Amino acid sequence: MARLEQVITNIVDIFLQYADDDGKKHQLNKEELKKVLEKEIQSPELKNQISADDIGEAMEMLDKNHDGEVNFREFCRCVSVLAKCYYNKKTGKGGKRGKGKEEDED
Repeated sequence: MARLEQVITNIVDIFLQYADDDGKKHQLNKEELKKVLEKEIQSPELKNQISADDIGEAMEMLDKNHDGEVNFREFCRCVSVLAKCYYNKKTGKGGKRGKGKEEDED
C-alpha cells in the first residue's frame, strides 16, 4: 500500500476503533478522545499541542457543532492541526502570516 493511502486508512481505522458505539453513530466522547490522544500520540511536541490533561479545552476546540462529541470531520480537523504543528517543527516555520504578522510589526 502506498504511504499516503496507509495514512488515510490509519486515520479512519483509529477513529472507528475508539468511536466504536455498537452500531450507533460513530463519534468520540470526551473519554474516547482522551484515550486517542494518550495512546496514539507519543511525541512530546505533538502531545503538547492538545494536552490529554486538559481534555475539556481540546474537546471545546474540536467540537465545532457543540454536541459534546467529536465526529469524524472534527477528528480530521484535529489530525490536520497536529500535522501542521509537526510540519512547522520540521521545517522551522510557524509564525503568524498575513494580517497577523502586520499587526505584530506595528
